[in-house]
Amino acid sequence: MSQNQKIVLLTGASGGLGTAIARHLSQNNYKVYGTSRHKQANGDYIPVSMDLSDEKSIDKAVKFVLSKENRIDILINNAGIGATGSIEETKIDDVKKIFEINLFGMIALTQKVLPVMRSQKSGIIINISSIAGYTGLPFRGIYSATKSAVMRISEALSSEVNQFNIRVIDVAPGDFKTNIAAGRLYTAIDENSPYYTDYKRILQMIDDEVDKGLAPDVLGKKINGILRKKHPKLRYNIGVFLQRLTPYLICILPGRFFEKLINKHYGIKYKP
Repeated sequence: MSQNQKIVLLTGASGGLGTAIARHLSQNNYKVYGTSRHKQANGDYIPVSMDLSDEKSIDKAVKFVLSKENRIDILINNAGIGATGSIEETKIDDVKKIFEINLFGMIALTQKVLPVMRSQKSGIIINISSIAGYTGLPFRGIYSATKSAVMRISEALSSEVNQFNIRVIDVAPGDFKTNIAAGRLYTAIDENSPYYTDYKRILQMIDDEVDKGLAPDVLGKKINGILRKKHPKLRYNIGVFLQRLTPYLICILPGRFFEKLINKHYGIKYKP
């Protein structure tokens, strides 16, 4: 390891955005330890087995990195699961699973890494949330809720650890062309459901938007740029123009008017 090489612990490294992030960082003098549930070899990172729903697995993974490097300079909480379904028909066990992976596991890992960074008197934590976290999207409400929670955790954590020279950054991607649909948790829906027609149509819209999304390398390059900034911002929104515009529209438009726009976009009937 070169003297200036930073040690990165990256979750969800085995596909999509994680693989792109690992590739760009490894090409720019970072040493990346990439986690996944099933340990996978990759030339851009050192594979580490980790299950975010298992605290013992999280502890073991962090100890493995420390045994090799004795430090963790950068933590990138990227791992997550997509999810679709109406609020009414999503099983509570599925709700718990989505929160376990997208939020609770992220918090548990961060808690393991923070004492290391405090002892080093330095560190950077990047939490990958989503532009979907700015608003409750129809049939993605549970997913939106987890990503909104990631944003709030990032804000609070940033205030708490700033005094220890630890920087926390929230990165909210829009649609990226990845295989997220393959691992998405779908709520099954019956043809007699009152949501059936809207749900089926919107699922297709979601998949179409992903297919037209930005290339993952765009995010990988952006993460590399953020890490090289002396004074990075607290939050970055990365996506096509209309998606980046969403947080600003939420702030300036009346809530019901914004809701009406969302329904119009997805073709859902709106009753004033």
